[in-house]
Amino acid sequence: MDSTVIEREALNLPAAERAKLAHNLLLSLENLSDAELHEAWLDEAQRRADEIDQGSVELISAEEVSAKARLLLK
Repeated sequence: MDSTVIEREALNLPAAERAKLAHNLLLSLENLSDAELHEAWLDEAQRRADEIDQGSVELISAEEVSAKARLLLK
């Protein structure tokens, strides 16, 4: 079954059932093998690189992030 079909069906569930499904899906990620974790991080890195290449995200300099973090810690 295609994941888009599964997602569409899941989004039609009542809120409590969606929450339970989401919880169980998140728990299932805790049991990934090292190879699966590596693959997931590679996928995430590729997704983020694609977003940067497409200009669909705003890049923030390390200096700006550090400054904001220091303000939050005060």
